[in-house]
Amino acid sequence: MIVTGYLKKLRNEFLRKIIYRKYKIGEGFYCGIRVRIWAKQNVEIGKNFYIGRDSFIESNVIIGNNVIWANRVALVGRYDHHYQQVGVPIRLALQIRDIEYNWKGIDDVTIIEDDVWVGYGTTIMSGVKIGIGSIIAAGSLVTKDVEPYSIYCGVPAKKLKPRFDSEEDLEKHKLLYKKNYT
Repeated sequence: MIVTGYLKKLRNEFLRKIIYRKYKIGEGFYCGIRVRIWAKQNVEIGKNFYIGRDSFIESNVIIGNNVIWANRVALVGRYDHHYQQVGVPIRLALQIRDIEYNWKGIDDVTIIEDDVWVGYGTTIMSGVKIGIGSIIAAGSLVTKDVEPYSIYCGVPAKKLKPRFDSEEDLEKHKLLYKKNYT
């Protein structure tokens, strides 16, 4: 058991410091198998980020601390292909990965604040902001900004309810989080 835990930590540090070295990734990074991380310009990940297996980051993103992504979560660009390139089939059109690409989406940055949980099979479109303390239910499609301390679900994702049942619990959480994790 101790050896297995050590090997996992070693693997995660290898990924953080070698494979994804061009990105800024904080300590406590955990990466499931078959994960792919890529961005045209920038990936910034805070401390204690957990990204489940078969998940993808394929867009510029800033992720806060203590964020968890379940398996098969995808952050994808809205404009990965120049689908309005006149006279060119979409399949052959410029892609955001191409050096010559100068169309929409280049400067889109997705922001995922601290203490966020993204459920299994969720897709997040680039350019949105997911507020602090929020939860995105499994299978959701996030196309617009998400309010802090809220639970969103559906296709497209809509606010279901606040994360906490009372303002008192929310305020207590904020105080304890600030005291223990910032």
